[in-house]
Amino acid sequence: MKQRIILSKDIENEIAEAISECRHDRLFVLTDEHTREACWPRLRDFLSLKDATLITIKAGDTHKDIASVSDVWRSLQEGGATRHSCLINLGGGMVTDLGGFAASTFKRGIDFINIPTTLLAMVDASVGGKTGVNFGGLKNEIGVFCDSRFVILDTLFLNTLDHDNICSGYAEMLKHGLLSDDRMWSELLTFPLCNPDLQRLQLMLAQSVRVKEKVVEADPLEKNIRKALNLGHTVGHALESLAMRKGQPVLHGYAVAWGLACELFISHIKEGFPTDKLRQTAAFIRENYSLPMVTCDDYPELYRLMTHDKKNTAGTINFTLLADVGDIRINRTATKDEIFEALDFYREGL
Repeated sequence: MKQRIILSKDIENEIAEAISECRHDRLFVLTDEHTREACWPRLRDFLSLKDATLITIKAGDTHKDIASVSDVWRSLQEGGATRHSCLINLGGGMVTDLGGFAASTFKRGIDFINIPTTLLAMVDASVGGKTGVNFGGLKNEIGVFCDSRFVILDTLFLNTLDHDNICSGYAEMLKHGLLSDDRMWSELLTFPLCNPDLQRLQLMLAQSVRVKEKVVEADPLEKNIRKALNLGHTVGHALESLAMRKGQPVLHGYAVAWGLACELFISHIKEGFPTDKLRQTAAFIRENYSLPMVTCDDYPELYRLMTHDKKNTAGTINFTLLADVGDIRINRTATKDEIFEALDFYREGL
């Protein structure tokens, strides 16, 4: 079932339409502690009139786990949810990923609607049907493909975000630009991320979502071209998992930005990605995302984490690389030395 993505102009009417099409018997809303405080008040009166039951979980990626899913299942069960109920996920990527997984597995699947409240969730996590939770110290180790019925994108929620969270979501937009064309990539590199124009950002967001929609529609279960969306994520997920294990968690988009710089370097040495575009992109990332808190001593552990990536086959680390902006090469590999050289490149510069 193809999800319907709505760029919101009147969120209450759009939610009402989505709810009516889901034909639910009971309605539930999932938030975390942050979105309950920052975003729920905007919809509380409206959704209370719909007899919605609020479920709140702890915030942060460290709580994106089976224990939190179990709490959601229990709340649904105690609230009398049936196979004909509907769950609205109101929050960032953690909430839409976890809520989507809980909904898709409760009573073998109930309808759910995503209302992402962070830029990262709007451009990435809430769109495309991937759901899941972390397990065993690894990102998104457990999950299923399951589309939400609707994704409602309202950029007014971006007013609740701090600068770091805007940057985090923007990293996924930069990835989409690299997968698309020179015009989109160039516009993203020249956007004043330090002082963003949210009205302009909304237009760029819509463009970015269309890139992902097009890829997902062509390959919904990630058998072929959808692997392109993993650009930056092989190294990025390893950096994110290492930070989590060190008790110094980082925002997902920051890890992806670091991963993009490293994987563009690998693209340069393996596929001939142009030096000038590598330098420009890496400079933008260094300027806006600082450096990962790793040393050379962390490289073996990062490499080990990469060997657990879900994209791998037969123990071979699998990358999406680029020969140029928009020239995608999936199912590529790199040696351990090349991966370590890429980490050196980003930490130390060309």
